[in-house]
Amino acid sequence: MVVRPEAVPPSDVVLAHLKGKRTDVKGLLFQTALLLSLLLSLLFLVVLLVDIFLDAMAVFETRSLASFLEGSLSGFPDRAGVSQALYGSAMLMLFVVFVSFPLGVAAAVYLEEYASDTRFNRFITVNIRNLAGVPSIVYGLLGLSLFVGTLSAITGGPSLLAGGMTLAVLVLPIVIITASEALRAVPLSIREAGYGVGATKWEVIRSHVLPSAAPGILTGTILAISRAIGEAAPLLLVGAVGGLLGQAQGGFFSQLQDRFTALPIVIFEWTKEANSEFKALASAGIVVLMVIILISNAAAIILRNRYERKW
Repeated sequence: MVVRPEAVPPSDVVLAHLKGKRTDVKGLLFQTALLLSLLLSLLFLVVLLVDIFLDAMAVFETRSLASFLEGSLSGFPDRAGVSQALYGSAMLMLFVVFVSFPLGVAAAVYLEEYASDTRFNRFITVNIRNLAGVPSIVYGLLGLSLFVGTLSAITGGPSLLAGGMTLAVLVLPIVIITASEALRAVPLSIREAGYGVGATKWEVIRSHVLPSAAPGILTGTILAISRAIGEAAPLLLVGAVGGLLGQAQGGFFSQLQDRFTALPIVIFEWTKEANSEFKALASAGIVVLMVIILISNAAAIILRNRYERKW
């Protein structure tokens, strides 16, 4: 009888190689290159942030932060402020929230809970993921053609309504994807428990699946809003005002069809000015925009932690 040697378990072979005295020179070189790339990227980021903050602090020392936030657009740098830009950005974000959030969550619920695994539904899912990677300037061209051109009788042409709808369409694929991932992460046992006590499919989704997926949905939505608030290219195409902007007149709905501006647009226009004082104002505007984005991200983290503790 032939006695065959016992096979060495693969885990033991791996451990033997890991504990060996051979030095992986190529691996160390690759790890060093990755570390240097990370440090170089952080160096550029730190230099950029320091330069921006120094210019911004010079503005805040010359004039108060309240004066800068409450001031309107002006051709004089000592009077210019971002109040109109903040108002425009806030109104645009309201459109993003009230349009993209319900539509995105509803589409994700249908795709994950109701739609069958057919070739057509897989085609829709793939295209939604592709739309999330489309450059924002393409959405600006869409907004220019659809909301400014075709639907001008409703939107008023280049207006706040057209800009808000363009940004809502821009972040809609991101909201759908993040909501779908959050719904897919809900354990199947939660659904089975609801069905086990006689609940209908809609009752299970409403009372169990959506509350369990709420942290991921809220986090993705707020991060999408943070992206939208920093977009400038689509707004330029749909008619955002970069220069002086008069005070809005009329009722709320008439203001929606009026010209508008936003914080990224004002920053972009200030950077093009020859006067160095406007460039310092642009740095101050960048700091304000960064603070708003950080607050949005912090809100996403707080909401996620709150719902995770609850559920």
